[in-house]
Amino acid sequence: MSPRISWEGVFPAVTTQFNDDLSLNIDATAKVMDGLIRDGVSGLIVCGSVGENTSLERKEKIAIMETAKSVAAGRVPVLCGIAEFTTAFAVETAKEAARVGIDGVMVMPALVYSSKPHETAAHFRSVASATDLPVMLYNNPPIYKNDVTPDILATLADVETVVCFKDSSGDTRRFIDTRNMVGDRFVLFAGLDDVIVESVAMGAVGWVSGMSNAFPREGETLFRLAKAGRYAEAMPLYEWFMPLLHLDARPDLVQCIKLCEHIMGRGTALTRPPRLALLPHEKAEVEAMMARALKSRPMLPNVGLKAA
Repeated sequence: MSPRISWEGVFPAVTTQFNDDLSLNIDATAKVMDGLIRDGVSGLIVCGSVGENTSLERKEKIAIMETAKSVAAGRVPVLCGIAEFTTAFAVETAKEAARVGIDGVMVMPALVYSSKPHETAAHFRSVASATDLPVMLYNNPPIYKNDVTPDILATLADVETVVCFKDSSGDTRRFIDTRNMVGDRFVLFAGLDDVIVESVAMGAVGWVSGMSNAFPREGETLFRLAKAGRYAEAMPLYEWFMPLLHLDARPDLVQCIKLCEHIMGRGTALTRPPRLALLPHEKAEVEAMMARALKSRPMLPNVGLKAA
């Protein structure tokens, strides 16, 4: 693991909370953050995909970063997602994150433009070279259409601030391919909920999780069981969790995760357009899924989580 960071465990991609008029509700967002920390998660990612980054104004992103730093108060590391249309905009956001004083940034490829591999690498290199903050590179080809392959990642091994790689491709072989190319140069994080146990088995030391917003203790427990090789205990929990974890792979993952979070009394289901509320039959399906999950919610093995 890089000497510059100690990122490991579950880092929920925190939801951004809105008022009924869809204005930013910073107090409710702070409450969500604090609840996650109190329930034992290992870190926070704000302004990520689940945090509706691209629906936020710059001043709102800054307010969320400032709030996260204040709420965390050093209890867990806080990273901020950077999802911008141009490299220059991404650099500006990284500078704001450094000014606020959070612990790192999670950088996505430039949005909208489907870049060539060398352009993807150049975007990451430019943003990472413009900041002293530790950088997590984020690969999510199903959503953002740019695939950050191990080959691309290897070309960035000389960029000192790039310390971590989060993969949401679902192809867990990439963790091994990356290590075969550059050894332990990068801290490896899983980014897709429904392959978390497989990702840990392949070397991921952290998990940027969507559904852990609704079930933070279950998420952190599952991760720790997998990390400790306690698979006999992990598998019943994984099997219980899997129908909900599949929601993280849907195009409407944000709506699904926020609805589950709302059912658990942890936030609201409101999302900003272009994300619209789930259609009635979709909402009913997720609600039924949650009802089944809550009816059969398992007792959690002891993994050293603090009391809720």
